[in-house]
Amino acid sequence: MTVDDSASGADASGGESPGGDAPGTGTSSTGTGGPSTGADSSAGGSGRRQTSDVHPTPHHEVDHTAEPTKDPLAIRLEQLILGADRRYTPFQAARSAGVSMDLASRFWRAMGFADIGQAKALTEADVLALRRLAGLVEAGLLSEPMAVQVARSTGQTTARLAEWQIDSFLEGLTEPPEPGMTRTEVTYPLVELLLPELEEFLVYVWRRQLAAATGRVVQAADDEEMVDRRLAVGFADLVGFTRLTRRLEEEELGELVEAFETTCADLVAAHGGRLIKTLGDEVLFAADDAGTAAEIAMRLIETLSHDETMPALRVGISFGTVTTRMGDVFGTTVNLASRLTSIAPKDAVLVDGAFAEELARTGDAPESEAEAAEAAAAAEKEGEEPPSYRFALQPMWQRPVRGLGVVEPWLLTRRPA
Repeated sequence: MTVDDSASGADASGGESPGGDAPGTGTSSTGTGGPSTGADSSAGGSGRRQTSDVHPTPHHEVDHTAEPTKDPLAIRLEQLILGADRRYTPFQAARSAGVSMDLASRFWRAMGFADIGQAKALTEADVLALRRLAGLVEAGLLSEPMAVQVARSTGQTTARLAEWQIDSFLEGLTEPPEPGMTRTEVTYPLVELLLPELEEFLVYVWRRQLAAATGRVVQAADDEEMVDRRLAVGFADLVGFTRLTRRLEEEELGELVEAFETTCADLVAAHGGRLIKTLGDEVLFAADDAGTAAEIAMRLIETLSHDETMPALRVGISFGTVTTRMGDVFGTTVNLASRLTSIAPKDAVLVDGAFAEELARTGDAPESEAEAAEAAAAAEKEGEEPPSYRFALQPMWQRPVRGLGVVEPWLLTRRPA
């Protein structure tokens, strides 16, 4: 794939533009005809008359709204999932929660919910969520910008999860089991059965992940390292994916991408790394130490190169200070890993000098093959076991890398046992 200077955090959303579904509305469509906020005038400026809505929108003027669905089944499913009926307009919900309309709007947009004008589409749960977030700010536990970040990160993560569950999971299970039955007749009872189980499982996985992330933070050397940490960051990229998209049918392409992402996610997790995000033909992962990242990279190459259905893979890794935000990673270290990936040979791993030094420091690789030979000879002379290294490093030609100057890549390979 083509890599540009914005590789780090490339798909993170930074704006507050409205999108997604309206709070508590299920599906929504966007159209014109938002609430009027100004004055009406006739031609020529005469006959001017003031118009106003029963519930004005003081936080901002809108010329669009996302109309809540009126489909009976969608409303029934919404009530089942949310456990409550529609009761409030956004203005009423904000007032009931004791927050300003402006802050409520910021929270809802951050969570990915579209502007809905003053449609009555919100529930008690929406009011409670607003009250909780605002309460954290009032108690001094979170600043207002941090509370918005909490809303945004939670909204983005759960939106993707919900889309996946509907597209890949629920859709398959709701195929009518008998001729004459409609998907509509199957969906409601299935959701009714699955909802409590999926909810419990989601909370379990979240708590597990929160415990792991908290453990990593408290082990940081100092407060600064909690945010700007030294990590090994790697990209794994399928070679020739763009050409492949022109040859494969959409279903075949989807299956290939899913198999690639699943394999990478499993290998990264199994060997102690963290999958930061997937980008279709590319995955971004991180590890606390160079040895773990090197093992993940080699496993990815070894596993996928034996899969005849997969294109060739290339991996680039760098080691250094990384800024973490909302589960993503940013900084020069991430950009360098991306550039190394773009110049790596097929089915090979390129690393930067800092990563090579870290592997040598921890004893996972010799500084050079000459040093390894000398150490082996000295150990043999003393009748001792020679040093055991997991990886080998071969310096490559220095080359200029766009935006980062001249770098000296190292080819990472596994040493024979």
